[in-house]
Amino acid sequence: MTPPPLRLVLFDFDGVLARYSHAARLAHLARVAGCTPARLSEVVFNSGLERAYDSGVLDTASYLQQLGAGLGCTIDADIWIASRCAGTQADPLALELVASVATRVQVGMLTNNGALMLDAIPRIVAPLFPMLEGRVLCSGVLGVRKPDRAIFDHALAQFDVRAQETLFVDDLFVNVQGARAAGLHADTVVDARSMRTVLRRYGVLPTGLGAAV
Repeated sequence: MTPPPLRLVLFDFDGVLARYSHAARLAHLARVAGCTPARLSEVVFNSGLERAYDSGVLDTASYLQQLGAGLGCTIDADIWIASRCAGTQADPLALELVASVATRVQVGMLTNNGALMLDAIPRIVAPLFPMLEGRVLCSGVLGVRKPDRAIFDHALAQFDVRAQETLFVDDLFVNVQGARAAGLHADTVVDARSMRTVLRRYGVLPTGLGAAV
């Protein structure tokens, strides 16, 4: 029996469409907060605060309040977004591939990040907007993180497609495994070159496009 054609390609964000530098992000925010990157890392990451926010346990207001309290200063949304942008650089070739795929099937994004990334992502990968407006799903909003099957079920419902009609790409194999367990087609990509290979294999990249990658 011939499988149904793909209708949606879901892309991860960090490590797929953009390169994330944890050190650069910490350095930027530490300068604003007047502390060392090590202190910032302790407050944000070692404490579990960031994971709680990415998981939807904390809303944005509570997250920023606890972050500021831990650092002894005020961190608002604009400061947070500026530091995230400082630590994240779009991959232009990957963005070209996404735009090419969008001429054939639906595209969307599924990322393990908190709700503030809904404002940061359009700044980081601006060429994909407004095409991706309303098509970015964050774990902090959905209340569940990859690789949990529930997040993929949420995504399928959001885009009104079946698992067999969806391809998911991520730089972490554990997330790919989660997607496959939910019935999606899924593969690991680590750069634009490997992304092009996967997209061509699944027949969602228009012929002749992406050849320069």
